[in-house]
Formats: sequence, structure tokens, C-alpha cells
Amino acid sequence: MTAPFYVQGAWFVGALLFIFGLKGMSSPASARRGIVIAGYGMLLAIAATFLIPGLQNLGLMALALVIGGGAAWISAQKVKMTDMPQMVAIYNGMGGGAAAAIAAVEFAKGEMHGLVATTLAVLGALIGAVSFTGSCVAWAKLQGVLRKAYRLPAQNAVNVLLAVIAVGLGLVVIALAPERPELVIAFFVIALVLGLIVTLPIGGADMPVVISLFNAFTGLAVGFEGYVLGNPALIIAGIVVGAAGTLLTQLMAKAMNRPLSNILFTPMVASGPGEAISGSMKEVGAIDAAAMMRYASKVIIVPGYGMAVAHAQHKVWEMTELLEEAGVEVKFAIHPVAGRMPGHMNVLLAEAGVPYDKIFDLEEINGEFGQADVALVIGANDVVNPSARTDKASPIYGMPILDADKAQNVIVIKRGKGTGYSGVENALFYTDNCRMLYGDAQPMAGEIIQHLKSMA
Repeated sequence: MTAPFYVQGAWFVGALLFIFGLKGMSSPASARRGIVIAGYGMLLAIAATFLIPGLQNLGLMALALVIGGGAAWISAQKVKMTDMPQMVAIYNGMGGGAAAAIAAVEFAKGEMHGLVATTLAVLGALIGAVSFTGSCVAWAKLQGVLRKAYRLPAQNAVNVLLAVIAVGLGLVVIALAPERPELVIAFFVIALVLGLIVTLPIGGADMPVVISLFNAFTGLAVGFEGYVLGNPALIIAGIVVGAAGTLLTQLMAKAMNRPLSNILFTPMVASGPGEAISGSMKEVGAIDAAAMMRYASKVIIVPGYGMAVAHAQHKVWEMTELLEEAGVEVKFAIHPVAGRMPGHMNVLLAEAGVPYDKIFDLEEINGEFGQADVALVIGANDVVNPSARTDKASPIYGMPILDADKAQNVIVIKRGKGTGYSGVENALFYTDNCRMLYGDAQPMAGEIIQHLKSMA
């Protein structure tokens, strides 16, 4: 069904709004505006679709929009910031699933679309199905439903075998569709299973990269299916999302100093016993931590997922304001893979009112740790582990880290003595200049605030 020119025009305008919206998301200062602009683009594209003459099932379409939009509105209102990564993962999976479903419907119609369109439909179905089940696994891991990685015997061989079968069935579908529906069903089943099998062995520490990768997959799938449907808005939006997701995946993998193939096909386990860590963890009280920062000239705060879990960002900003009133220079250092998704810490700090000019990326801030009197690490672990620089047997060896250990003093707020998300012992905690303040970040920050006020 060919859409009239005014619908095509509306789709094109919607696609432009997607691009402008994505441009706005490149900066924290304009990200909210960018999201709103992209949202208007989607609203315009959806509204224009209803104007296509002869369109059927309008009632079902409207019902689906009400159910889907209502569910998204309610869940978005209730979701905690700590749960945002898994929401992104599952929503991304829904996008991939929708792209696969579009292809399934086109095959079910029994209509021939030509070689190019059929090929793109199969590619979109394969990528979308893998993204759907893979994103569901990512959601389950981040949500805590799946608490460990599951690895099959000869895992990589199984991955390759399933991929070869899926591609082979896809080629057969291209050659014989729509005459052989059983082959189409087998193709979708293998593609869905492939997404599960590939993602199950991946540990939680690699999930930020996996989410970015599946985001790129979903964008590509949507773009392919947009071509099949003759919808320029889907084509442009899919290509833009796919390109952005690909670039983000590359940046995240670089930040971990691990090739994407290593993340997907090699479990994060140590290659040996690792270097022996000497020394012991030394505790500090909240009053001493407050005094160390109150009489410092420069403090660098390193937030991590522990801060997010404790909802401590507002207390941390209150503490920062007290330190600045006392003449202390305070900056925030963000590692690219801090938290459970790209930008997680930036969003949390922005929510608490931390100005953007106080938040610095790894490359911008690392040279300043040597001049800092105190590095305050709040719920972060692997991203400040100096073993990444020295221990070749460590699974995080070579990963760029925040050089918190180079500060004159290090204070680590941590709930317990356990390891980080990758399961690696942190050598920082045993150094002579490091002190451990055990407890949830929010009450500990609250205690520090009370002591700072008494020192005013």
C-alpha cells in the first residue's frame, strides 16, 4: 500500500525531528529537549499513518497504542533511576521484537516483495529476533532474575552453529518465500534461540556494552523493515539509531579495553591466580572522613552504582555544597562504564542538581588526581581498581581506570568487603592511603554532612 504524498511528507518531517532530537541528546544540557523533540517526531509519524486511505484494523491499532502507551507511561512514572538500565534493555528488546514481527506479518501475507525487499526483511527479522531475546536476557540479569552467567559446553561452537543455521534458513526463506511457511517458523525459532544462547554467558560487568550493541541491532532491524514497508521515517530513524548504537558500542568497548568479540565470546574470568594483594583494609569513621575533606583544598568524588542503589545523589550534592562553602574545590569524575549503562551516573547527578561543569570524564579528570587531597569513591569498584594497570592475570587488565589511588588520601564508601561487579578483588582498598567507610552511601553521606555542619 503506497502512502499519499502528505503522509510521506509527515513521515519525512518526523524523521528530521528524530535526527534533531538525537543531536540534542549529545549534551546533558540539551538532552531533555532532544527527547521531547524526538517524541513529537514519533507522534507526528504515528498520526500520519492513520491518514493512509484504505488502512484496515484502525480499532486494533488504536487499542494497541492505548495499551502500549499506557503501560509505558505508568512504568516510566514508577521506575527508579537504579532500574533505568533494565528498562532501557527491555524497551530496546521490544523494538527488535517489533521489527521481527513486521517481517513475520509480511511473510504470513504470502506476498512477494522482490529480492531486495525480501532480503532486507529476512535480515531485519534475524537481527530483530536476536536483539529481542538478547535484550530480555540483559533485562533479567540487570533485574536480578538471572543472578549468574550460564555457559554451555563448547559455547562458541554452539554460537557459530546456530548463526550458520539461521543464515542458511534465511537464504532458503529468501529463495522460497512465501511458499514454505514451516521454514519461516524454523528461521524465527533459531534466531530467537541464538539471541538467548549468545547473551546468557555474558556477565553483568559487560552488560552496558551489550545493551549498546543490541540498541544498534534494533536500529538496523527497524531500518530494514522500514524499507520493506516503504516508510522513510522508519528507515531514517532505524539508520540513525543503528549508527549511534554502533558508535556507542565501540566507545564502551574501548573504555573497557576489550574488543567486542572478547565481550561476546570470552567470559570475564581471570587467566591466572593474579598478583597477591598485600596489606589490609583500614576503616575510618564518618567524623574523620568529614575532617579530611573539610580541611582539604581539592576533593574529587567518584560515584558508582552503589551511590545509585542507595539513592545518595542528593545527599552527595548537599555534602558538596557544604565543602564548597568552606572553600574546598570539588569535582566529579565519571568513568564511561560506571553504573549499569552509559551515562547512568551523569543522569543521577543531574537529577540531584549537580552542575554539568563539575562533572568530568575520565580523560578530562585523570591528570588531576595527583593534586587532589582526597578522592571520595562512593559505591564504585572496578573502575578505580589499580590492578587494571599492573596485574596481567586480571580480567580487567588494560581497562582504563580513574586514577583515584594517586590522590593523597582515598575514602571509599562501600556497603561491605565484597568484590565488584566483575568479581575482581580491588587492590585500591589495601593501599596505605585508602580508608574504608562501611555502610550504605546515603546514611554515610548524611553522617558526613552532620559532622561538616558542626565544623563550620
